[in-house]
Amino acid sequence: MTDLVPALLGAPPWFIEQADDLRDYHRLRRRVFVEEQALFRVSDRDDRDADPRTVVLVARAPDGTVLGGVRLGPAGPGPDLGWWVGGRLVVDPGVRGARGIGPALVRAACAYAEHAGALRFDATVQRRWEPMFRRLGWTRVRDTTVADQPHTLMRWPVGRLQALATAAKSALGDLVRDLAPAGFAGDDGAPVPGSDLIAACDAILPSMVERDPEWAGWCAVLVNVNDLAAMGASPVGLLNAVAARDAAFAARILAGLRRGSAAYGIPVLGGHTQLGVNAALSATALGRAADPVPGGGGRPGHRLRLTADLGGGWRPGYHGRQWDSTSHRTGAELRSMTGFVARARPAAAKDVSMAGIAGTLGMLAEAGGCGAVLDVAAVPRPAAASMGDWLTCFPGYAMLTAGELRGTGDPGPAVTAGCGELVAGEGVRLRWPDGETTPAISAAVTGLGPA
Repeated sequence: MTDLVPALLGAPPWFIEQADDLRDYHRLRRRVFVEEQALFRVSDRDDRDADPRTVVLVARAPDGTVLGGVRLGPAGPGPDLGWWVGGRLVVDPGVRGARGIGPALVRAACAYAEHAGALRFDATVQRRWEPMFRRLGWTRVRDTTVADQPHTLMRWPVGRLQALATAAKSALGDLVRDLAPAGFAGDDGAPVPGSDLIAACDAILPSMVERDPEWAGWCAVLVNVNDLAAMGASPVGLLNAVAARDAAFAARILAGLRRGSAAYGIPVLGGHTQLGVNAALSATALGRAADPVPGGGGRPGHRLRLTADLGGGWRPGYHGRQWDSTSHRTGAELRSMTGFVARARPAAAKDVSMAGIAGTLGMLAEAGGCGAVLDVAAVPRPAAASMGDWLTCFPGYAMLTAGELRGTGDPGPAVTAGCGELVAGEGVRLRWPDGETTPAISAAVTGLGPA
């Protein structure tokens, strides 16, 4: 049946691909920008053409003829911070306009940049093409000049951070507003009234339990201990609820949980196991903290820090979503990191959750009744992770803290860096090396409001 499609519809008039041989693209650029438009006297080549990270997308006719192209890549010569720029968009004059090649190349460039982890994507365009970019969803930043000709700096609104925060946390306010204890709304754990106990509870995604039961068991310990650690609590014990199709599958879940219990030094006190049902796993951890560190203790003017374990790598099957920094660590290393907040005693702390670094920062700021600015270049990040992936993944061990440290701040094998500040207002903005800021999260993340 599929063989009839080309016969009925005809061959596609052109297609877009990443180019390896750039000679035809460069010849077309010279023809348009030097000979036709006289924007440049001799050549339109520049340093970006020599950057090996620069990507060129071309539109080709079925016979291979280059009909248009665009280049894109990281903005600066240093590490890729997730700031990309596009440029040298060109279409052969003979096919310009009617076939929609230019807009298609722009859309393809946006998709490529976001897939590569870009969180800011800029383009400097000739003034006459500004309306086309606006129609495609770009926003105008300011006027500028290229080759003594008026241009406009345009920006593609990357919504990746906002989308994750919205999907993961936006419903919480309406769901649990009246259940949260006063003063600790939005915290990672909950103080038990009349005691120094802190309780934390997390469920693991059923799809993850089904796909990787040992890892799910390990993570059930990991996420709960991290929640206790964010409040400066030392672990006391763990309860679990396991559901599985049979005893053999349940044993695999419990093997991961048992290994995590030994590594983090938190005994399993008991739980519940149910067989003959779909896979599921949740755990509740108890810890002790005489003076718990709140998530809502931050105030405008407080400096922000990210403390993260950059070791390890992407968990197989979860590239870009789960960074496994924990399974290779010794128990002593894990316990040193989870004791960081208790030793450092910041004004506020939150464990980076499935909302990612940016979403968790939004929750910390919301609990403090303020907003946040994150310095992208200062964020500690593994070399193997793009900025877009790192700010949206679950990082294994990462803590956001705000305010002065009242104790020693040794994070063990993790690294700590100042990377922004809390500010008046709400939401999260990204600050770039050129001083520009771009929106990451526009408003409160959970709707729970200040703690």
